[in-house]
Amino acid sequence: MSRPVPAVFGSVFHAQMPVIAHKDGKWQPTEWQTSLDLTLAPGAHALHYGSECFEGLKAFRQANGKIVLFRPTANIARMQQSADILHLPRPETEAYLNALIELVKRAADEIPDAPAALYLRPTLIGTDPVIGKAGSPSETALLYILASPVGDYFKAGSPVKILVETEHIRCAPHMGRVKCGGNYASAMPWVLKAKAEHGANQVLFCPNGDVQETGASNFILIKGNEIITKPLTDEFLHGVTRDSVLTVAKDLGYTVSERNFTVDELKAAVEKGAEAILTGTAAVISPVTSFVIDGKEIEVKSQERGYALRKALTDIQYGLAEDKHGWLVEVC
Repeated sequence: MSRPVPAVFGSVFHAQMPVIAHKDGKWQPTEWQTSLDLTLAPGAHALHYGSECFEGLKAFRQANGKIVLFRPTANIARMQQSADILHLPRPETEAYLNALIELVKRAADEIPDAPAALYLRPTLIGTDPVIGKAGSPSETALLYILASPVGDYFKAGSPVKILVETEHIRCAPHMGRVKCGGNYASAMPWVLKAKAEHGANQVLFCPNGDVQETGASNFILIKGNEIITKPLTDEFLHGVTRDSVLTVAKDLGYTVSERNFTVDELKAAVEKGAEAILTGTAAVISPVTSFVIDGKEIEVKSQERGYALRKALTDIQYGLAEDKHGWLVEVC
């Protein structure tokens, strides 16, 4: 059966979504409602004080017809971490996972074949309708999950030009590991400036020369047989795809070095033939084709290793390779 894929990534949603409310000091049973709208008080805490966070994960239709979720418990754990930092009610693992699984079951007929998927967007928002709580957390909250059939975000051969930014930071350093809208909004001025002035797709934030992440993706340097990426700190997002890529890379025989490295090292490595990739749920892996450093564009000579890593990971997701790490949760 042919399943159409929307032309714009994340623009069409399954008709219903699960909603779990936190009130009276506890999480309530899951309810289902239309995904067309959400009733929210104009004074809701999330709208005024940014008490919100979200996740992104995918369900896949495998080669044998089975539907699987990829690493849902890792995404749940990351949202729980975000909730703790934002002082939002912490979602309960079992109810959250059950809601994800039930949503995928209900949307199963809408899940396209490879290389497309069903993108899932769990969102947690503070709902206290009190604008006088600028210095206090929201005690009530809503967790809802959108499901969107999406095509392959990655377009093989498309240029991925990255501007290296050493003066500005993506977000407040202590908030980097929180997946919240404010972090993406704070990066927006520099991303739009990079597009307008350099035709760049993204900005790699490297405050004081310390290579961190782009506005929307983790960053990895491939230097021969060595994978180099910044170690986990509060300054940047702890990507589930990043972790998956590092694990797959070890399986393929790469040496993985989680360490700090500088723009100078990055520039020298690229000039000597190193590759670089961006990692994230939407595109999985995007091999970088060039960097703009100090106003000069430097070509990345090869994307071969990046493509191979991408294939190794997507083969697991689509059931074309063994899931050695227990990442897949079969739904139906």
